[in-house]
Amino acid sequence: MKEGYLPKWRRELEIFRRVKPVLILEGNILDVYRRPDTGETCSLGEYLQVFLRACGYHNIAFYNSRRGFTNAYDPGCLRDYAAVLGLSDHQLSERAAFRGKNGAAALMAAAMTQTRSPCATVLEYASRTIVSPERPEQAEVDAFTELLQASQEGTEVATGVDRLKNLLILVVGKVNDLPPWFYLQNPNVKLITIGTPAREEREALLAGDGLRSFFTLRAWQKEQAHFQAHPEELDKLRARFVGLTEGLSFTELMGLRTLCVNENIPVHEMTSVVDLYKFGIRENPWNSLDHERLAAAEETFRRRVKGQEYAVQRAMDVIKRAAIGLGNLQSSSTTKPKGILFFAGPTGTGKTETAKTMAEALFGDERCCIRFDMSEYRQSHSDQRLLGAPPGYVGYEAGGQLTNAVRNNPFSILLFDEIEKAHPSILDKFLQILEDGRMTDGKGNTVYFTETVIIFTSNLGFHRRDGADGRAAASPEMDYATLRSTIHGAIEEYFKLELGRPELLNRIGENIIVFDYIRPDTAAAILDAQVEKIAGRLWEDRSIRLVLYAGARETLLRAALQNLSNGGRGVGNIVESMLINPLSRFLFDNRVESGGRLTVRAIRSAGGNYVLDAAVTEE
Repeated sequence: MKEGYLPKWRRELEIFRRVKPVLILEGNILDVYRRPDTGETCSLGEYLQVFLRACGYHNIAFYNSRRGFTNAYDPGCLRDYAAVLGLSDHQLSERAAFRGKNGAAALMAAAMTQTRSPCATVLEYASRTIVSPERPEQAEVDAFTELLQASQEGTEVATGVDRLKNLLILVVGKVNDLPPWFYLQNPNVKLITIGTPAREEREALLAGDGLRSFFTLRAWQKEQAHFQAHPEELDKLRARFVGLTEGLSFTELMGLRTLCVNENIPVHEMTSVVDLYKFGIRENPWNSLDHERLAAAEETFRRRVKGQEYAVQRAMDVIKRAAIGLGNLQSSSTTKPKGILFFAGPTGTGKTETAKTMAEALFGDERCCIRFDMSEYRQSHSDQRLLGAPPGYVGYEAGGQLTNAVRNNPFSILLFDEIEKAHPSILDKFLQILEDGRMTDGKGNTVYFTETVIIFTSNLGFHRRDGADGRAAASPEMDYATLRSTIHGAIEEYFKLELGRPELLNRIGENIIVFDYIRPDTAAAILDAQVEKIAGRLWEDRSIRLVLYAGARETLLRAALQNLSNGGRGVGNIVESMLINPLSRFLFDNRVESGGRLTVRAIRSAGGNYVLDAAVTEE
């Protein structure tokens, strides 16, 4: 940590305590914080006590609705506070109720407007002093009105060396838990958000002997000689750990330290404790990828996805970048998803198949591709289904479909199909996921997307109509280079002009992959692959060898080429209708159960159905 570094919220506290009589602290208020004087961690209450005393305040009281007025950090400050108000310790403790004519709010207001000696009052858990900020009871309205009036009448008191404002500091999880009329358009109130520890603070945690405290004595001594000879490796380890812990609180960082010691983690595997903490595992599948497996994956791609050489190459590039840890090379954040892809293409061109193939290549199972049909999230409230309803709403206990899926399977491909059909409010949620790699669900639990690959699919530009001539923005007559340019333009227009979310497009970056139309040669390859698959299943299940004559194949191909508007699925539909159905009928009617050579000489139409000119002979 830089010499004299203070977090942003602490610097704001120093600036605005001289300007505003009322400060509201919200956000990460239940954490622990590093004292700038000693470097030790302490509660927010103790931190404020130290800060206020350093500013020159001697009359300091903390109040909450359970314990009334206290100051466990320096009881003398509480006695002085009571004396300024003309009360004894006992009389102050009797004024424990927040509301009422002689309640705590009235004492706080008196402390803010007196001129005897500067006072600072810290209202802890301020949201617990009111039942509902939308519909407060009249006594609650009166109490906050008194504080509102005191904020306007607040005074400064001269000391021997300075003039200090009488301060009221409200500590609250979310500012909207307070009555909005108390702080909105009130020039005497300053809202200060306390965030999680900044990078500099996390670096300070590992400085000096701080790193040593993460390990058992035996683990540290075992690798000490190596790191003394290679100090740059230790620096890299520190830097990676600092990057991976972005967004974690100090309390969670302390938990990582305890976990590291308890699990006896070696020094060189220090970063594995982050996976253990976030996902409950130490073996990260990304770390077990090797060149042979990726080379085999490339061959699998080309076997399963036909006619999409550009898309396959780009997808493999993302996998290889993520596998060697360069997925976020251009970003300062190390918590982003491993990869972000946007698949654009007409239906049936292999977008979903590519995503499933990626899941199998990376995680060994295509079921690790988790698909979300975004046409199901058209409504403004659909984000609650995806991320979880807030407390008190229907479905809160169930959690969110997306957050539950990622929590259960953090190493996965997340496929958001037809993203343009989702409500814009849901797209806003993706901004945080794509940038920070995490999301807080309705229950307040943090879900991490750091180890996922996120894929959006879209038909943008393929079915949209332009102008009065009724022509589609893209057509099969276009060559691929023109097609790519047209679709890129349509996507950019949608996000920037129609949706008004250019920042979402920026986070996707240059990872827009346009899938080509299924061309005739590709359709022939898909047809042959599907026939080969059928033949393989027949041989495997029934020991029947299927032989398809050229005439029968030509009939299938002619029909498939007339159905290219449905892409690869259209070819599959033709194969099902013209080959699989009549083949099943032939085997059933002729009681062919196993063995033999099944020769299909021709396929012809008969009364709207298809029949095979086929025969079964012995091998």
